[in-house]
Amino acid sequence: MKKFYALLPFLGLFLIACSDDDTPLPTTPDPDPIVITPGSADFTKYVAVGNSLTAGFSDNALFSSGQAASFPNMLASNFALAGGGDFSIPFMADDLGGATINGQTDANMDGSPDIGNRLILQFTADGPAPTPKEGVGTTEITTKLTGPFNNMGVPGAKSYELLAPGYGSLAGLAVGAANPYFVRFSSAEDASVIGDAAAQAPSFFSLWAGSNDILLYATSGGSGTNQLDPMVSPATYARNDITNPLVLAGALDGMLQALTAGGAKGVIANIPSVTDIPFFTTVPFAPLSPENPAFGPQIPVLNAQFAGLNLVFQALMVPERQFIFSESAASAVIIKDEDLPDLSAQITGALMMNGVDAATAGVTGLLYGQARQANEDDLLVLTSQTAIAQLNEEAFAMLQGLGLPPETAGQLAVNGVTFPLEDQWVLTPEEQTAVADALTAYNQTISALATQYDLAFVDANALLAELKATGFPLPDGSVVTSTFGTGGGFSLDGVHPAPRGYAILANAFLEAINEKYGSNFPGVNPLDFTGLYID
Repeated sequence: MKKFYALLPFLGLFLIACSDDDTPLPTTPDPDPIVITPGSADFTKYVAVGNSLTAGFSDNALFSSGQAASFPNMLASNFALAGGGDFSIPFMADDLGGATINGQTDANMDGSPDIGNRLILQFTADGPAPTPKEGVGTTEITTKLTGPFNNMGVPGAKSYELLAPGYGSLAGLAVGAANPYFVRFSSAEDASVIGDAAAQAPSFFSLWAGSNDILLYATSGGSGTNQLDPMVSPATYARNDITNPLVLAGALDGMLQALTAGGAKGVIANIPSVTDIPFFTTVPFAPLSPENPAFGPQIPVLNAQFAGLNLVFQALMVPERQFIFSESAASAVIIKDEDLPDLSAQITGALMMNGVDAATAGVTGLLYGQARQANEDDLLVLTSQTAIAQLNEEAFAMLQGLGLPPETAGQLAVNGVTFPLEDQWVLTPEEQTAVADALTAYNQTISALATQYDLAFVDANALLAELKATGFPLPDGSVVTSTFGTGGGFSLDGVHPAPRGYAILANAFLEAINEKYGSNFPGVNPLDFTGLYID
């Protein structure tokens, strides 16, 4: 089935500046070179603790070039100017990022790779599209690396999981109690991430954790549970649940106790607003264009089909739920909003009273009892662009199971057009409120812990808000923004920074460290790092 909307324009300008004369100019030695000083901190043994943001995750994968461009590795390059030691990284085996578990790419037997390859731009008839790079990665999860490692970033880890014994257990993978990335470099089957980090007796550390405690809920369209009861054990949480703020506070405090036990100094960062990232700001709520030849001619038919249902919505005093597609402007998709009262029975009854047969009335009530068109307050996730205007195979089968002929079932199973986009594709205002409330509580905790443990503090939330609002100008006159694909700040997964974005973050960390400890690290040049990998 053809899509009913045109792909978003993906514009990029790739400039290569060349000099007319490559002869180097003579240089004069600096008579007064700047001496880099560590100030009151000791950087001889630096250990970084966190999740994918610490590991250097980019383009939806962990791969060797991305790990080399991680912000902790950039920090370490500066620390080396003032006595900092080596910084070891548990590198993946290649730049694909995909991995096998006991030789299998689909060890969970769910039809998809457990650890897939990184995204690249593939140029198709519909335009450039992020696509997993072809090939089979050479990283085998069960092949143990010899540590210890200074970069203890573990992609996917929630705050409390960094404290969990056995989080790097090979046996724990089968029951979902372990993380495959940590399995590769954990010191023992019963090791914890924070235990392995603290065992290295760091003189300095960075801790940036907690984003996954809220991010996984958001990127799943709010399909998890907001865990409001602190007495509920996190061991019972689903992956997409929001961690209770008190649970997160306890986890971060436990990590800081371990990391500072030997007198280490450090830096901690708060959590950015996850709804400011391109994953939520790229796909518009109204992507259905009347100029699309696959959609435009069908608008009158769709409006006629929904006319009777719209009269029911008006009679039920909920005219805001009507479905109306414009013939002159882009139209919003139809979504399922689980926070709306379910009017399935009322819709069915009203239609039957107006002469609609029971079967048709029942299907209509079932499909649209909690449906409405999206509006500017809704956030469609980046991955929804692969679903919008496509046939929903599960809905198609379900409708046939209810007795509808295949042709009718197919007409009613088009995502966002006749079949409401499901929860996983949209973050509604109510779900955004749950995310915002948790974020506020998390960041209040992190700020308080920075004060309590006398640490340097990075306001990553403000930094990424600035990146979205105004961008960051660079010395060559370019500006790094959060625009998906072309902004230079974020990678193709729309969640994790590109190397250039990580460089901006590294400079924010170094600025906070300089201010707190009296050091004078120069930072890194974001222009030395790519804003988009080009294969």
